[in-house]
Amino acid sequence: MIPPRYDERDLADVAPAAAVRAHAEGKARSVLAEAEGRPVLGVDTAVVVDARVYGKPSDEDEAREMLAALAGRAHDVISGLCLLGPDVEVVEHATTRVEFRPLTARHIEAYLATGEWESRAGAYAIQGRGAWLVSRIEGDYLNVVGLPVALLAGLLDVHFPGVYDFGSANAAGPGATPYT
Repeated sequence: MIPPRYDERDLADVAPAAAVRAHAEGKARSVLAEAEGRPVLGVDTAVVVDARVYGKPSDEDEAREMLAALAGRAHDVISGLCLLGPDVEVVEHATTRVEFRPLTARHIEAYLATGEWESRAGAYAIQGRGAWLVSRIEGDYLNVVGLPVALLAGLLDVHFPGVYDFGSANAAGPGATPYT
């Protein structure tokens, strides 16, 4: 993995889906030269409720505000994905609907104490203790974790058929028998 060298600034007056696609593309392009002809993947995720975009909180107070805003409500997790490589340049996004349980101040403080909120869009990590915050999900769970795998699998199948799929010996590993 090559860490991106991309300044992820807020994009004023840009729809959330367009913003995460732009950030994903910026991240991918920032490392493309170092990839030496290999495919590059850039991803960016945001949480959206009532047209307000929640990225990564800057501190615990901002995380508290985000969790309080999401408590007992549904929100969208939108991830932009950019796949660049020889003969491929695709920028897409995926949306997953997540509903939070009603949360008390005690619940929020207990979750903040875990530290999981740090560097997480919307101030939670569904793959950890943050799963307790969630009452319902519609769509790709892994998108909420931070990588829209359902979208990625489809793109890889279209743009790299036989290389990154279940029918490929390359995907199964050296010496493995591909699925038929």
